[in-house]
Amino acid sequence: MFEQLAKPQSGEVTITLQTNFGNMKFRMFPEKAPKACENFITHAKNGYYDDLIFHRVINDFMIQGGDPKGTGTGGESIWGKPFEDEFDLDLRNYRGALSMANSGPDTNGSQFFVVQAHTVPAVMLSQMEGLSEQGYPYSVQENYKKVGGTPWLDFKHTVFGQLYDGFDVLDAIASTKVGLGDKPLEDVRILAIEVNE
Repeated sequence: MFEQLAKPQSGEVTITLQTNFGNMKFRMFPEKAPKACENFITHAKNGYYDDLIFHRVINDFMIQGGDPKGTGTGGESIWGKPFEDEFDLDLRNYRGALSMANSGPDTNGSQFFVVQAHTVPAVMLSQMEGLSEQGYPYSVQENYKKVGGTPWLDFKHTVFGQLYDGFDVLDAIASTKVGLGDKPLEDVRILAIEVNE
């Protein structure tokens, strides 16, 4: 049985996202989100993300990057056009999820975010309890209770990876001071992304 929050197994694709705040390591899910993974990994290998900033940071929510303009308005996929969403019942926006940012259905480009929320609002957890038949089985509810996350983003943003090492770095980035548009006052930069296949 697939378990998003498990440690990577031998032979799995992982990436190390190196930032000026430290490194974060992610499992990738090419079997579940093949286009999102191919897009991200190809951009990573080509150096597309090198020296880009996390342009939008909201503490206890998420950190967003992958835009060459650094404004949230730029970036494109490796195909030069938006690509479709890839939703999977096994992939959720738990804390540490690596997800595609978008501007609506099937508008994926190069931007991504990492979910940082430590908890899920109690009212939302109680609502989930009545939705076991609508895509929120008991195991998903328990994971959200255990690790936190943003369940309201499920089936709106494609999850294609999961953080397994570097939660301290994620939290440090998320707690940096921000100004207008939730943009960090001190640049949070991606130095490089190392792909381990």
